[in-house]
Amino acid sequence: MKVPVSPPPFGQLLDLHASEFGKLLRLRIGPEVRGRYEHWDHLRHLAPPDGLSSELWWLAIKLARMTAARDLSMKDRDGHPFRVALTDSIAEKLHTITRECSGSLRGLDSIADERAKERFLIRSQIEEAMTSSQLEGAGTTTAVAKEMLRSGRAPRDHGERMIHNNYLAMQELKRWRDQPLTPEAVFEIHRLLTADTLEEPTQAGRFRTADDNIVVQDETGRTLHVPPHADELPSRLQTLCDFANSTNETGFLHPVIRAIALHFQIGYDHPFCDGNGRTARTLFYWSMLRSGYWLTEFLSVSSVFKRAKAQYLRAYLYTETDEADLGYFVDHHLDVILGAIDGLHGWLARKADERHRTEGMLRPGSHLGGKLNHRQRELLLNAVRYPDKTYRIDRHMQIQNISYQTARSDLLALVKLKLMRSERIGKAFVFMPVGDLVEKLKK
Repeated sequence: MKVPVSPPPFGQLLDLHASEFGKLLRLRIGPEVRGRYEHWDHLRHLAPPDGLSSELWWLAIKLARMTAARDLSMKDRDGHPFRVALTDSIAEKLHTITRECSGSLRGLDSIADERAKERFLIRSQIEEAMTSSQLEGAGTTTAVAKEMLRSGRAPRDHGERMIHNNYLAMQELKRWRDQPLTPEAVFEIHRLLTADTLEEPTQAGRFRTADDNIVVQDETGRTLHVPPHADELPSRLQTLCDFANSTNETGFLHPVIRAIALHFQIGYDHPFCDGNGRTARTLFYWSMLRSGYWLTEFLSVSSVFKRAKAQYLRAYLYTETDEADLGYFVDHHLDVILGAIDGLHGWLARKADERHRTEGMLRPGSHLGGKLNHRQRELLLNAVRYPDKTYRIDRHMQIQNISYQTARSDLLALVKLKLMRSERIGKAFVFMPVGDLVEKLKK
């Protein structure tokens, strides 16, 4: 990972170009470049506006950002407050996220059955648990992870344990979100996320120490970030909790920016020997849900971060190399949330299309539909919509107003076609759709 080039110090630029200050103000240059929150590392390669050098252009951009910026209570390693500017593009993204994550969602609203919504939520939690753990090095494949979580079997190795812990933490969010954040709660979250995954088990739920010598490195061993000294961690975590709870603050800070800042600060402070990334993303979810962004529970931000790990890390480095300007991380994180929302929309659309195509495959004139009676077609359509539902002979008999033998024949025929499976529970047989029912119907 290439470390970005640090910008010229703002104070130094002001001293060098004091005579041109009025000119820059008259040009009314904004804080962004064509809607992008550019860092000096990239901007220095772009062509500046006519009559300006790259340094003067950068100075004008920094002046615009300083005017729109708000200092946060959390600080960097040198004691400078992190700040964030509410630019036009950031404000627009915040508006979209607020509209999408705190209102209704097309497709999800059509899922009237609460059991179906619960299955949908579990699917989302599984996705986030897998990708958040894979971001931190879990080597378990997606298929194996899904099988483990859906079947409820115990984890078999280190990677599966990371994913299993993350899944438990996602499920615990409903309990945590109604409580204020405290250092003890952060330790509890960390213990749950890292249980049985650390080389030294005593590191779970405690601060790193000076002897742990924790730094952030890239894959080549190059040091990218040196977090604050271990002695500062108790006070820094208390400041983070106060910020999370909006304690002793004046003025309004957008809840999504607050959630993103929590994510950033845990990653920046690195208070633990391991599991900092997972803890940071869990606190982001906690903050979003606590602020009423209910749809966040159905999103997987880690799946988007995982597809662009370099950009995720670069957003941290941009903030650290540009005088604690959190705008870079906020801007990137907002894009990630929007990407996760788009992914959710796409998934719902695919599922709706899947149900539509299934109805076509089961129509009476189709190849498969012609082999089934209307009762079996109706049952399979129901099974596609509710894949975890179970069916019994006596219940099928009552719903369809048919004899026991006819109901039994209906269900056994579907087992023979390998579209259903049966299991004896007590004295009765229970029938369930096969796990890959839609794929089987296609074939």
